[in-house]
Parts: sequence; C-alpha cells; structure tokens
Amino acid sequence: MRKEILTFLLFVVLAAMMWFGHAMQSVRNTRVPVQIQYTGKPGSIGLGAPGLPDTVLIEVRDAGARLNTYFREPLHLTIDLHPYIHGSSGTIHVPSDILRRSISDILQGTSRLIETSPEEISCSYFTEQEKSVAVVFKGDIQLANEYQMVGAPQLSTTHLKIYGQDKALRAIDTIYTEELEFQDVTDTLQLRLALQIPEGMRGEQDSVDLRIVTERFTEKKFTLPLHVTGTPEGYSIRLFPPEVEVSVRVGISHFNTVQAQDIHAQCTYSPERKDKIDVELHYTNPNITGAWAYPGIVEFLLVQQ
Repeated sequence: MRKEILTFLLFVVLAAMMWFGHAMQSVRNTRVPVQIQYTGKPGSIGLGAPGLPDTVLIEVRDAGARLNTYFREPLHLTIDLHPYIHGSSGTIHVPSDILRRSISDILQGTSRLIETSPEEISCSYFTEQEKSVAVVFKGDIQLANEYQMVGAPQLSTTHLKIYGQDKALRAIDTIYTEELEFQDVTDTLQLRLALQIPEGMRGEQDSVDLRIVTERFTEKKFTLPLHVTGTPEGYSIRLFPPEVEVSVRVGISHFNTVQAQDIHAQCTYSPERKDKIDVELHYTNPNITGAWAYPGIVEFLLVQQ
C-alpha cells in the first residue's frame, strides 16, 4: 500500500513538472504594470486633476518564461514632458502611437505589445506663482543624561520653493516639518520628515532629511583669576577670594581642545552693590557648551588710592 502511494505521488510530481515546463514554453497573453516617471516639467507648472498616471497597464504576448521576467523585474518607463508643454497653460498629450512605441522599446525582443490602458496620456496644466520660504524643524528633543547635542539640528534643505496662488504665497514665509518628540536620545538620529505644506500649495519636494548629532559630555575644571571692570577713577577693588574654580561642560571628543585661556572670569563693579559682586564667565571656544563658577558671588572692598 505504501509503495502504491509513493508511486502515485511520483507521477503527480512528474505531471506537475511537465505541465509547468509546457506553461513556460507556451505562448500566451498577460497583463503587466509599467511604472511611469516624468521628467522635464518646470516646477512652476501645476497639473489639473486627476493628474498624470504613475502606472500604465499593458497586455503583452510572449512565452510564459519570458513573461515571468516582467514580474521579477518590473518595467519602468521615463517620459520627458518638455516637448508637450507650450505656454503658460494648456494640455499635456502623449498620443497612443508614441506611448506604444516607448513601451515597446523597453520590452524584450520576443514580446509583442497588444494593448495599453490608458491608450494615451493626457492632462491639463497651468502656471503657478513661486516663492522661496524657510524650512524649520518643529519638534522637541530631550537628550539622555550626560549627553548633549553637537550643533543645531541639521536639515538637508533650509529653503524650499513653493507654488500656489499669489495671494496665498504672500501670507507664508516658513514651512515646518512634521512635529515629532524625541526622548532620552543618545545616538545620532537620521530621519526623513514630511513637510507641512498648506492646502492649495505644493513644494518642489514634500520631505526633508533631519540629522541630529549627539555625544556624551564631561566636565573640565580650572582655577582662574578674577578681573574687575568698571572700577571708579581714583579707586581700586580687592576681591575675596581673588580667584574662582570654573567648571566647563565639553563633549568628550573635544576635551583636550579646551584650555584655561579660553575662559575669562570677571566682575563688573556697580555702585548699587555694597560688599558683594557677581562672577561673570565668558568663553570663546565653541566646544564649550556651559560654564559655572564657584563661588558665583564674591565679596569686594573698594579702596581709595
């Protein structure tokens, strides 16, 4: 009984293989999608509804094995619209004979094009006003403890051309990205964000890339002398203490670039202050992202010379 079942299954497999081989060699028709990409359209040209199709469905005749390649490797066709745009408005019209010839050129030599749907491509067009506006990231970035951002968030595009009616364009100067929140960020972020383009307008692109660079920070300490500004003529000022301990925050990768001469500690005399004065810190090294003095307030004595 078991032998009979195995024999039966063997014949089923052989029959399936023979049928598949025949199907691969037999000539038949099948419908295949063709992805369309358009070039040559100026950015200021808008399209009427429903716009240009991004897919054309074609019927092709060929052997089954060759037809299968169209599904493994989808067809792509590029159409240059420049020859079909004349003046500020009109109709883009790619006639059937040109469309069929263009599609036939990307088919295998043994394939025969039977039909295209749609048979031709047609769409109205018009000219819109354009304006360059700023692109701004909109979101909240919360870094993890002991991490800091290296520079500001970087957008791949800081200005963008938008198109629309003149009255609407005059009312807008900025396009924002989609609003996102990031919590406990430690690693560098690279994202693609959609742009919030107002209804009735369109942009030369609908998204931008965002890059946020982070790194762990540490502190570096210095003991610095205090300088005084604003001393009245005929007087001198003595500070107690005359120097302070300064801590600066710096990214680990720039730790060795920060030196004591990058920081200036000073106090500014004011007649309103009687015996204590604030410590001010100024630093020129761009790798310093924060600085603190201890003590932050010192005592002073105004001495007549």
